[in-house]
Amino acid sequence: MENERQRVLPRAVPPFRADIVGSFLRPEAIKQARLQRQNHEISAEELRAVEDAEIRKLIRKEKEAGLQGVTDGEFRRSWWHLDFMWGLNGVEKKAAEEGYRFHGLETRGETVRLTGKIKFQDHPFLKDFAFLKSEAGDSAVARQTIPSPAQFWVELMRAGNQEETASVYPNRDDLAQDVVNAYRDAVQAFYQAGCRNLQLDDCTWGMLVDPNYRNMVQKSGGDPDREAEFYAELDSQAIQGHPTDMAVNMHVCRGNYHSTWAGSGGYEPVAKTLFGKVGVDAFYLEYDSDRAGGFEPLRFMNNQMVVLGLITSKQPELEEKEQVKRRIQEAAAFLPYERLCLSTQCGFASTEEGNLLTEEDQWKKVRLVREIADEVWG
Repeated sequence: MENERQRVLPRAVPPFRADIVGSFLRPEAIKQARLQRQNHEISAEELRAVEDAEIRKLIRKEKEAGLQGVTDGEFRRSWWHLDFMWGLNGVEKKAAEEGYRFHGLETRGETVRLTGKIKFQDHPFLKDFAFLKSEAGDSAVARQTIPSPAQFWVELMRAGNQEETASVYPNRDDLAQDVVNAYRDAVQAFYQAGCRNLQLDDCTWGMLVDPNYRNMVQKSGGDPDREAEFYAELDSQAIQGHPTDMAVNMHVCRGNYHSTWAGSGGYEPVAKTLFGKVGVDAFYLEYDSDRAGGFEPLRFMNNQMVVLGLITSKQPELEEKEQVKRRIQEAAAFLPYERLCLSTQCGFASTEEGNLLTEEDQWKKVRLVREIADEVWG
């Protein structure tokens, strides 16, 4: 390992050797303010002022923890994905009969409804990013996280949404093209706002690795491998030609809600398609449990960086440093150290409910990532 370390240079662009996925536990002040806003006790402006103050505190903590890339913790969102979708033209919020099903839990029932053609225009996330960028300054890279195009497609095709989607887009090819165009416009808009690190969050691949999901698709007459090819094409077209000085990375997740999960299975069934055909610059990969399988699928990587999510964000217990180092060494059998980084496996609060750990536990995890990365890569 020492010889490898001597050849590894510090990272000046994302992903970084010590990294995070994006979301943080919502502070009590934000929880209280959101409840007050819901009860019409404070204005939208007053809620935003509380969010601004807490995001400033978060950015300071991220920098103090030694992070080179910072986020706003997704403090203004309820969901990691739906808030972005609701901000697109032609999309509105809708109550769902059922929530998303996780291992032993079910979420709130919310989803999307199409009201017209999909466009990215005057999206509220642009204002949110401008604030993050301003507060991050020049001492850290401001990262914007959004759901992947494939994730948006899956939501539009969710049970209860298909007929509404088809009423606006009778032709699926037209729908796919408008999704691609909306994301291309998003990439350019965030770039013009100063974003140089865009992250696509995605659970579709985390389900496609699950044997139970694959069997369900096949029994209904579908083909999970063809589904994977379609998602890869959709994601790649959406970011095709993105500015070369803008890192566009993807986080692959098997579900992260209230410390539980949705999918289980190693990357092997989708590795050739996911790693070989989705044209992102880096992959943030969940590797904090046996549900993620081994590192062998990394052999299908092209020239991408890989961020190993070896530190769980679901549980408060701290991992053993030497065990994490050994796992990094195992991954290095398939990719050189210079193409590897370390992070938590997911965010700490993919939804505003958050995972079952404290803010103190959260920062211990972040500091552990930083300490291990320093010891492994220098």
